[in-house]
Amino acid sequence: MKTTRTLGILGGMSWTSTAEYYRQINTAYADREGGLHSAPLLLHSFDFAQVVALQKAGAWDEAAELLGGAARRLQDAGAGAMLIATNTMHLVAPQIADMLDIPLLHIVDSTGAALKAAGVERVGLIATAFTMEQSFYKDRLRERFGIETIVPEAAERAEVHRVIFDELCRNDIRPEAREGYRAVMAGLVAQGAQGIILGCTEIPLLVGPEDTTVPTFDTTALHAQAAVNWLLDGVTP
Repeated sequence: MKTTRTLGILGGMSWTSTAEYYRQINTAYADREGGLHSAPLLLHSFDFAQVVALQKAGAWDEAAELLGGAARRLQDAGAGAMLIATNTMHLVAPQIADMLDIPLLHIVDSTGAALKAAGVERVGLIATAFTMEQSFYKDRLRERFGIETIVPEAAERAEVHRVIFDELCRNDIRPEAREGYRAVMAGLVAQGAQGIILGCTEIPLLVGPEDTTVPTFDTTALHAQAAVNWLLDGVTP
């Protein structure tokens, strides 16, 4: 008899990207299983304003407790693995993993595996300021996959961050923002980036492979596929 696994998702950060996670996981699951199959999921959707307030205050320990508490409740409800449906909050992934007795499917691992398979050794990263400026993302890519990460200049980082929170998290997609992101990615390519990580789960709503001259790596899509690989095969990145 086939094993049925249930995945826990910490979502709502923002709801727009979580909606994409839900769509992509279920689409990939149905592609594999056929018919009317859909993915067995348990979702906790946060009030994102509460999470953003903790981010802005630098209250990462409090944020870890908030997410970890929800993760434990999903585990208690039957989740066999956990997924954090956001790049930025992987800053507290180690603390959350320590609170659980089940695997945490880390977004950097699915991204790093795809980069390594593509032969990328130097990659550009566009994301929230937290992800671009703190070391948790870049360190994991270097230590686990031997990949060097470069980020935009300070003014460009600020604008990338602003667009995410002021526009994309509100499902507000603007052509002028797309042009700005294209310019930022072109700058990273000029610095030797062999690929671009779309390192915030909302960014693929704005730009994609057609917007730069090097391959893009959509962390949402890669993470969603890792979720399906675990659900159906029990494989972790």
